[in-house]
Amino acid sequence: MKKKRNKKTKNRVYVALLHGPVYNKNKQIVTTSITGFDLHDIARSARTYGISGYYVVNPLPAQRKFAKRIIDCWGGNKSFEFNPTRAEAFAALKLVSDLEDVAKDIKKRTGKAPIAVATSANAKNGIKFEDLSRKIKKEKTPYLIVFGTGWGLTKEAIQGCNLILEPIVGRSAYRHLSVRSAAAIVLDRLFGKR
Repeated sequence: MKKKRNKKTKNRVYVALLHGPVYNKNKQIVTTSITGFDLHDIARSARTYGISGYYVVNPLPAQRKFAKRIIDCWGGNKSFEFNPTRAEAFAALKLVSDLEDVAKDIKKRTGKAPIAVATSANAKNGIKFEDLSRKIKKEKTPYLIVFGTGWGLTKEAIQGCNLILEPIVGRSAYRHLSVRSAAAIVLDRLFGKR
């Protein structure tokens, strides 16, 4: 018997994990590989904080095919019986080839184009977490929070967004969190209960 998935009220916020184009450590524009950890962990964070959709963006068909195998494994009915929380998290995950496809899908789902918010460890003068949280709660417009893999979003990707979020700052000068850690921190700062 197929179990019903928990349909809690979600907000109008979406997350995109961009694999290309992004920078590598030499500031070259590349496409990075999809990892199972990012699929699992960001999907679970998205589900925890009521995110309406999680898009994994990779222009390479072979990479999307690889990710689909993982998603099919954990998102099927058998998996739902074996590990319902994992299957529930994967239900919101969608594979696409570019950010334009993400914006089109969100507009199709909501009737409005999303306000895209870039994330960067090197952002200067980005919108504060608390200010963005207030804007999201106040407005009816969908929001898309864009995370970059590798060494971050390209300058062009950032310029294509409406806003840039302030960086996560720790207690040291080290600024290279894994994207799944950064996503969890960002979502908690924006939507976590205080």
